[in-house]
Amino acid sequence: MADDAEDVLDESWLGTYADAITLLMAFFVMLLTFAEYDMPAFEAAAAAIAKNVGNRDETSPISELQIILQDVVYNLEADRVVSVSKDKKGLVIELASNAFFVPGGSEIRPAAVPVLQKMAQSIGAPRYDFYLIEAEGHTDDEPISTAQFPSNWELSAGRASAVVRFFDNENISPYRMKASGFSSTRPRVPNRKPDGTPISQNQAVNRRVNIRVFSMSLDQRNEIERLTAMDAEIAAALQAQSGEPAAEIPAAESAAEMESGATVSPVVSDGAGAATDGVDLPQ
Repeated sequence: MADDAEDVLDESWLGTYADAITLLMAFFVMLLTFAEYDMPAFEAAAAAIAKNVGNRDETSPISELQIILQDVVYNLEADRVVSVSKDKKGLVIELASNAFFVPGGSEIRPAAVPVLQKMAQSIGAPRYDFYLIEAEGHTDDEPISTAQFPSNWELSAGRASAVVRFFDNENISPYRMKASGFSSTRPRVPNRKPDGTPISQNQAVNRRVNIRVFSMSLDQRNEIERLTAMDAEIAAALQAQSGEPAAEIPAAESAAEMESGATVSPVVSDGAGAATDGVDLPQ
């Protein structure tokens, strides 16, 4: 009988342990409200806790979107001109400008359209309705001076705006998006050698558009919900005044059209926007 009593486990400590864990969680939640934190790392930690404590597999939304977009890039054979990675804010999609835009301009190349369409389809999924999208345009240090683009500031901003406008046409909420231009102020690699000689390969790397996707704050989410509701009220009022049904929003291109098989190839430039190669199209 004595041996049986010893075999009974004393689990009275579990209550104290659970209280301590709850207090720790509340403490860290409070810290997060006062600090700018690494959202992808936070989501990864939450997924790890769900797996190890809750005994269930869970993938963070940003990690899931990264996998989806990497598959899109690979399936469309655009992995040489598009990279998908994460930083402390969220997802970063880097587009090589030479492959996505015409030389010295902001017009999107036709062969790059299927890639952007599939990206818009993935980012526009309902699960990511409360994720912001910021397009950042970057150029090399070669000056440009045209009627449309007096400097690299206008060119970088124009290319970022072209991406945002494309996503807007693909029915992604404009309230989620922002475009900005950085000219040549954020190079990834040196544009020139110490003696001032241009490095054409590096300049091609620096000509890019970064698309950032990251979670909204609660205030941003509430503001977007308010603006969306206001738009719906205005549309309903205009419809009632005209007595006509509201115009339908054009549907996105079919999956077959978006998977047309067009491939995008990298190019090497001999100056600002002066590409020496184009975009490969299927024969």
